Amino acid sequence: MFQVESSVLICVCFAFLCSGVLAAEPAEADKKEARKEGKAIVSHPADYQVVKQAWGELTWFVSKELKNSETITMGKAVIKPGFENPRHFHPNCDEVLHVLQGKILHSMEGGKKVEMSAGDTVTIPANTGHNAKNIGTEDAVMIICYSSAERKMVNE
Repeated sequence: MFQVESSVLICVCFAFLCSGVLAAEPAEADKKEARKEGKAIVSHPADYQVVKQAWGELTWFVSKELKNSETITMGKAVIKPGFENPRHFHPNCDEVLHVLQGKILHSMEGGKKVEMSAGDTVTIPANTGHNAKNIGTEDAVMIICYSSAERKMVNE
C-alpha cells in the first residue's frame, strides 16, 4: 500500500513543480481558473473516477474529464491474478505504464512480449496495440500515464 501512496505523491509533486504555485484546493468551478493562473490542483480520493472491470479496475486521478488537467491523463490499473485487460491501442497519445506490485506479461504489436514486475516501466507509442496479463498470484498494480488529457482507447 505504501508504494501506491508514494507513487501518487511523486506524481502530485511533479504536477506541483511543473505548475509553479500550489492553489488551496479549489472548488470544482475554480479548477479551470486555477489552471489558467498556473496553480496546481489538489485532488483527493473522493474526486477520483473508479471504473470496475471483469479483469480488475481502473482508477482515474487526472484528466480533462476530471477537470484537473488539460494535458495528461493519469490513473491506476489493477489486474486480478490470471486475468488480462483487452488488447487495445491509443490513437491520440503515448502511454507510460509503471508496475508497482505484482507480475505481468505485457504483449505489444508484432508479437513482442515482456515480463514485468515491481519497478519496471514501459513506454508505449500512440497507435501501438498492447495489453497486460497478470501472471502472478497477487493483484498487479500499475500507474498509467498518457500524453493527452482526453485519452482515447480503441479495442482491437
